[in-house]
Amino acid sequence: MTGAAAAVAPALREVGPHLVTDAEYILPLRWTEDSGLAELTDYLRHLAGWIPVAVVDGSDPHFFDRHRAAFPAAVRHIRPDCIALDGRASNGKVAGVMAGLRTSGASFLVIADDDVRYTREALTAVVHHLKSADVVRPQNYFVPLPWHGRWDTARTLLNRAWSADYPGTLGVRRDALLATGGYAGVLFENLELIRTIKAAGGRERILPDLFVARRPPTARHFLRQRVRQAYDGFAQPRRLAAELALLPAAAAAFFLPGQVRGMALGGLAAAAVAVAEIGRRRHNGTAVFPASAAWCAPLWALERAVCAWLALGFRWRGGIPYAGSRIRTAAHSEAELRRRHGGRLQGVTGRGVPGKAGTTTMDAVQA
Repeated sequence: MTGAAAAVAPALREVGPHLVTDAEYILPLRWTEDSGLAELTDYLRHLAGWIPVAVVDGSDPHFFDRHRAAFPAAVRHIRPDCIALDGRASNGKVAGVMAGLRTSGASFLVIADDDVRYTREALTAVVHHLKSADVVRPQNYFVPLPWHGRWDTARTLLNRAWSADYPGTLGVRRDALLATGGYAGVLFENLELIRTIKAAGGRERILPDLFVARRPPTARHFLRQRVRQAYDGFAQPRRLAAELALLPAAAAAFFLPGQVRGMALGGLAAAAVAVAEIGRRRHNGTAVFPASAAWCAPLWALERAVCAWLALGFRWRGGIPYAGSRIRTAAHSEAELRRRHGGRLQGVTGRGVPGKAGTTTMDAVQA
């Protein structure tokens, strides 16, 4: 059990019919094939014994009906178009989250992609921390770990070295997100959600040692996502500038004479591994991240060096292809969101969230 989860484990013995009370698990779903249906159904069967579950399913009618027949009866299975989506249909996940939010009666929501796999302890920990924060950010890791999972884990480790990673799951206070009017259907939707709540005066809590497993994508899907993930960089301009500088730096090193070239390229690769290893060792990361993932950091950096420029090309062409359309905005800036949502949480009573409005805290509790 990880540190952040262990800190609240006693709460598991103190709840009623569900292990987690006044909370709901929101799973937005939009499948075009359902080879993973049996495994997801088994997960939902366990999950529904711990917390009320809502699956907001934007799949085509044929798949929707198959899902309804397979999912446990305890799961609330609804369509995202059961309410007005306010123009968020460009990102099906955002539309699904907002549908689940508006039809839920719970105070605390755990929003998770379909590949996320919580344990009871981690789920309870996220809800526990929502009592003192408006949005909670745990840490994902891949189980199992194929070659492309190790490759992408290098990105996670580099993120942990510099600041924190962005997972496929968040804990959110329902009243906080409702007070903002919701978040935009941009590409980097979890960052948009976090920034929207903070802009309105909410408080974020990052739990870098609260580890939540997720299933890796297929290798084919992983390869298709390379440029799309690089496009997320437009939400973080300084990071994007650094990523765009990688290719010129590598090219300059490559054209150095003989032995100097080898030393320069080797130095760049060694630096990437060293930074990733720092991220692996931070906040008890060695408990879930293998050392081999840090050695993949030079490969990931080379991938991002190329894909950042390809993403720039898509930006010039009007946006990145996404679910049959194009999305131009990766995420809105913090300044823009403050202009739209500033102060909206000040009038929400009974929240009981301490600390300065619009702030982020990082709490690592060692096991």
